[in-house]
Amino acid sequence: MADAERDDADRADGRSASRAGDGRVASWRRPKRMKLADMVAEGVYVASAATRLALKNRILVETLAAGEDFDVERFVPVARATLLDLAVEAEQDAQRIESERRRASRRYSDSYGTHDYRSRDVRNLRKRQKQSAQVAHELRERAESPEELRTLVEGAREAAWAEVERNIDSTLRIEAARPDLEPDYAKLRESRMQSLRLVDLPRLAAHRRRNAQGAAGALGQKIVDDAPAVASGIDLSELE
Repeated sequence: MADAERDDADRADGRSASRAGDGRVASWRRPKRMKLADMVAEGVYVASAATRLALKNRILVETLAAGEDFDVERFVPVARATLLDLAVEAEQDAQRIESERRRASRRYSDSYGTHDYRSRDVRNLRKRQKQSAQVAHELRERAESPEELRTLVEGAREAAWAEVERNIDSTLRIEAARPDLEPDYAKLRESRMQSLRLVDLPRLAAHRRRNAQGAAGALGQKIVDDAPAVASGIDLSELE
C-alpha cells in the first residue's frame, strides 16, 4: 500500500465509529498530519543520535582501549565528518524521492505495493523530498558550528562514561556478592547442593569409571568393580 492509500485508509477510519465500553457510540477523529517542521526536527534528532553513538564508540576505543587522553578538540573533526556523511545521505534520499515523484506523476493506475507510487502519492512524496532536503541543510549547518560539534562530543563522552560506569558496577556486584547480602542465599544453596548430589557427583563417578575402564583396557588389566570410587573423601557409589 502506497502512502496515499494509507492516507485514504486513515480518512476512512476518521469517518468510522465504534461503540465505547459504556454502550455509547464514539466517533474516531482523523489523525492529524505531522507538520513538515516536526518531521525535519525528528530527522535531525535521529542524525544527531547516530553521530553521538559513533563518537561514543570512537571515544571508548581511543581513550580506553588505546589508553589515550580525552580531548574534546580531538573528536570535533570526527563529529563534523559524521554529520556531513549523514547530510550526503539525506541529499541522496531527496534526489531518489524526486525521481520517484516524477515517475509517479505519470501513473494513474492502482498501486501494487508499498513503494509502487502513483499520481495520488505525489503530494506525500513532495513532502518527504522537502523533509530530506531540509534535514541535509540542518546537518550541514551544524557541521559548521563549533558549539554544536563540541556539544555532540561532550554528549558522546557522557554516554561513554555511563557505559563504563554500568560495566564497572555490574562487575563489582558480581565479584563482591556475599551470602549475608543475598536474602535467598540459604534457599538457593540448598538447591545447589541438591544439584551437586543428584547430578554433578553421579556424573563425576560415571566419568571416573569410564576413565578407569579405558586405562585398564589399554594396559590389559582387570577392572575391580567392587572397589568404590572416592572423590574428596566421599564414596561416590552411595550417590547412585
